[in-house]
Amino acid sequence: MSVNIIVTDSYEASCGEAANQLLSVIKDNPQACLGLATGGTAQGVYPYLVEAYKQQVVSYTEIRTVNLDEYIGLKPDHPQSYRHYMDTYFFDHIDINPLNTYIPSGSQLLQPEITNFSRILEIWPRDVQLLGIGVNGHIGFNEPGGVLQAGVHIATLDTATIQANARFFASEDEVPKTAITMGVGDILQAGKIVLLATGSQKAVVLKKLLTGEEVTTQVPCTLLKLHRDVTVILDRELAWQVGVSST
Repeated sequence: MSVNIIVTDSYEASCGEAANQLLSVIKDNPQACLGLATGGTAQGVYPYLVEAYKQQVVSYTEIRTVNLDEYIGLKPDHPQSYRHYMDTYFFDHIDINPLNTYIPSGSQLLQPEITNFSRILEIWPRDVQLLGIGVNGHIGFNEPGGVLQAGVHIATLDTATIQANARFFASEDEVPKTAITMGVGDILQAGKIVLLATGSQKAVVLKKLLTGEEVTTQVPCTLLKLHRDVTVILDRELAWQVGVSST
């Protein structure tokens, strides 16, 4: 197992460091493919990526992007869809070609969309994958269970995930109960993985990833131990709770 741990002074500093990891990939390869994440934790990364474009540090004209997942039942223009999220926080502010961005659709026929998503992952291999982590250890929408899917699939959201995401909706009842997501095998195919985490509620599952030896489908993030190049970025307060220091 090779997990590099970066400890920062704050969540904001962690977001800057995660952005730097992605920007380093882009500087090395201006035609790189980025695997991108959404959610509350990842949101803080995008202003840094936008600012790098505004300061002419990088151009995204030849960059391709693939997102991890999307809720089932939300049209792309829904305020809580991940397409809307990515346009709002990133794509609308940079010089990327919209045809070079892929976010799975949650409003199309599901089986054709699974096939399309799987094909995109084959023809656009990701140089780096940005990840968040759920309170139950999920990555993407790969929820804890007896088995996990390797490839693209429709996931039923765990109760803990629905409760955590309810803050983005008017009520918990409005949170979609299913999503289309990369499988764990898809995530592990990225050349490099950057996982960003904050919040004391993530400490238990991060401890299993960073200090335990077990790999289990009951804590999906532990499967990242099977990857050759994983960087985990967390703030000092969370690192103290997990019991790790920078390496």
